[in-house]
Amino acid sequence: MKKLFKLVLNLVPRPLLIRLSYVARPVLSFFLKGNKYTDPIDGKSFRSFLPYGYGKQRNNVLSPSTLSLERHRLLWLYLKEETDFFTAQKKVLHFAPEQAFYKRFRKLKNLDYTTTDLLSPLADVKADICDLPFTDNEFDVILCNHVLEHIPDDTQAMKELYRVLKPGGMGIFQIPQDLNRAETFVDDTITDPKERAKVFGQYDHVRIYGRDYFDKLRGIGFEVIEEDYTKKIALADVERFCLAPGEIIPVCFKRSIDQ
Repeated sequence: MKKLFKLVLNLVPRPLLIRLSYVARPVLSFFLKGNKYTDPIDGKSFRSFLPYGYGKQRNNVLSPSTLSLERHRLLWLYLKEETDFFTAQKKVLHFAPEQAFYKRFRKLKNLDYTTTDLLSPLADVKADICDLPFTDNEFDVILCNHVLEHIPDDTQAMKELYRVLKPGGMGIFQIPQDLNRAETFVDDTITDPKERAKVFGQYDHVRIYGRDYFDKLRGIGFEVIEEDYTKKIALADVERFCLAPGEIIPVCFKRSIDQ
């Protein structure tokens, strides 16, 4: 099973993977049903989750029903318990929309919901994150998760995120991050895809973010909360929901005009 998943993830293009997953999910859910682990996004339980990872695979992390990973389930819990995302009227921009969220967010009547990406079949607007076709101060909430590590000019991308966020608005910009690194690691001389996957964790990643990621966002103008949300969740639930202890949610705010 692990070898098969690794082969599929490495060989099948992501847009095709998204389409194939609609067929695979009900089958996987049936064969893995149980009560040891629960996906908080849909409340379904399983005897185990699936392995996932482009390089070194992580065991028991991919939900069979929503295809959520640790970061998706953590973000769902944060939005549900700590924000008014599910109840207040908000204009939302969602980059590279994750399957675990896409249909659920689309159905929320309180959201004016727009998705964007260059390649995703789930995107409403095909756009370059470094040159967005949106007006200044347009969105109340921006979700841009596991995108910036793919962008060579992440500074320009961050400036665009700041530009289109409303004053007082919130952005959540999760990234794969090595919290043991003080500084972000970049090496453009590594061009071989296999070597890049070995060094950066995925062939199309261009950096490994360190703890300085938060200060870079602050340098753009954001107020940043480094939310270590698993510390606010009971240990039994961290294990039951298959979360990653210590994962930081970067919660970013654009100052209101009157601040």
